Amino acid sequence: MSEPASTEHACCVPGREVPAGLTDAAPSGGAPDACAAGPGALSGGSGAPDACVAGPAAGNPGSVAPRRDGERPASPADVPRAASPRYGGLVALPGGAFRMGSDDPDGFPDDAEGPVREVTVSPFRIASTAVTNAQFARFVKETGYRTEAETFGWSYVFHLLVPAALRRAAPPAPAAVPWWLGITGAYWRAPEGPGSDITARQNHPVVHVSHNDALAYCAWAGVRLPTEAEWEYAARGGLDQARFPWGDELTPRGQHRCNVWQGDFPTRNTEADGFLGTAPVKSFRPNGFGLYNVAGNVWEWCADRFGGDHLSRPLTDPTGPPDGDSRVLKGGSYLCHHSYCNRYRVGARSRNTPDSSSGNTGFRVAA
Repeated sequence: MSEPASTEHACCVPGREVPAGLTDAAPSGGAPDACAAGPGALSGGSGAPDACVAGPAAGNPGSVAPRRDGERPASPADVPRAASPRYGGLVALPGGAFRMGSDDPDGFPDDAEGPVREVTVSPFRIASTAVTNAQFARFVKETGYRTEAETFGWSYVFHLLVPAALRRAAPPAPAAVPWWLGITGAYWRAPEGPGSDITARQNHPVVHVSHNDALAYCAWAGVRLPTEAEWEYAARGGLDQARFPWGDELTPRGQHRCNVWQGDFPTRNTEADGFLGTAPVKSFRPNGFGLYNVAGNVWEWCADRFGGDHLSRPLTDPTGPPDGDSRVLKGGSYLCHHSYCNRYRVGARSRNTPDSSSGNTGFRVAA
């Protein structure tokens, strides 16, 4: 499902490689998207936490697996487009020129973060938060839509969030990213698998949504996904080339400004920022444009296909390359950590195939 991009991704955004033990009806796409070996690989076939045994230089053993066979999920085209927007409260932004991308020495060349280039975006509107569980529930109630995770019967869940009984019963995790477990029955309404629910998480971002699922929601709501340029312009909040939406320091005056991994990945999270998994969408203070949680919490799908060579394409309202198997993700997630996957920087980016889903991937909308 996902082609490898660097040695630094899959800890953050797993692709749809099928863990051994799941049936052919489950996704059989590619290997985890880059970051194939982060700061530690867990031992033990069950995927349970154990010692970290491999460092970030372990390389990327992932490869692109065959495409899925069998039943396909509902196409976004199957959801009628709303005649008028159902999504209110979008923030109107004036657009204009800004410096996009990053030449940060801590960046990842294979991600094509750079070069920094002046990009112009037209005025647009964007949601101040990621789409919540409550908002997605309304969409599902009115349309009967089934997400791709539901259709395929499983999705990826981070091992520390999986109850012990499910963890023991889970099929072997992908060797390169043993912290990701393919949990049967995990989907947006049961984020950690059977027995979990979102009753107390109505204002958390919806997760386990693929790019295709996000497009279906957008059709119903009369909105769209932001382009990567729009997303980054909005996330910068009017700052020029700052590392984060609030400046260059991750925790100014010791204050946490986003939900990212604290401690030793992937076995110990101190939760110093208050969260192990997702946080409510209005946690922490907004950026200069009034947007919340554009760093950390959940990865957010963008409209663009993933590509590099940015200077070969228009720099006014860019929309990414015309073809490609992967879509852009921005913002990082609660699993990103400064030691290896610091993609919660505004100029950072990631990718995954449009049918992939996981417990740290969501989206926000634009118009």
